[in-house]
Amino acid sequence: MSKTILITGASRGIGREIADYLAKLNHRVIITARSAKSLKNLEQSYPDHIQSVPADLSKTEDISNLIDYLDQNNLQLHGLINNAGVLINKPFVEQTNRDWQLQIDVNLMAPVRLIRATIPYLAEGSHIVNIGSMGGYQGSSKFPGLSAYSVTKGALSVLTECVATELSGYKISCNCLCLGAVYTEMLKEAFLLFYKPKTAYDMGTYIGEFVLTSHTFYNGKILPVALSDPE
Repeated sequence: MSKTILITGASRGIGREIADYLAKLNHRVIITARSAKSLKNLEQSYPDHIQSVPADLSKTEDISNLIDYLDQNNLQLHGLINNAGVLINKPFVEQTNRDWQLQIDVNLMAPVRLIRATIPYLAEGSHIVNIGSMGGYQGSSKFPGLSAYSVTKGALSVLTECVATELSGYKISCNCLCLGAVYTEMLKEAFLLFYKPKTAYDMGTYIGEFVLTSHTFYNGKILPVALSDPE
């Protein structure tokens, strides 16, 4: 059965690969990110399966526009992947309040707002997947410079557990995947050198399959997706 999946942060990297994977399986994919041009390029590759809705999810009005799109097209969602994220690599003593607030807004509050707004559009048996990080996984090694990022991803993990409990009556599942190192543009921008990361294609394929099937096995789980700590 064809499903309709909404993916945030889909203009590049893992989000783009997830959309590509799902579209190739003939699912309907709604993609959103701030970059309208990148989204449109992906949409044109799969005109029958991908629809793009540019949005800055830190802005309440942009989330309203996204919900209006679902309304106008009479769409029901079977999956929501909260993949959009911001990473600022800066020592704790140098991180400003603005640095913290931006990462809180994008990495935590955007999923809060979007989950809340899409509940009426999520079908019974649907699956919310929050994309976390090994940096936010309790007991994992922590990197210098990623305090705010790791804290927001840790909070996203706890949000997942809470949402899974609160939405169980709606028969909606919610899980969090804590990713290890993945070779994406965001990683390259944050670190000049890294080691043995998975590719965005590898991770996108895994997450695409996870959103389709794994809610029948997991709910409210914080799952590390890494070969070792922190990879």
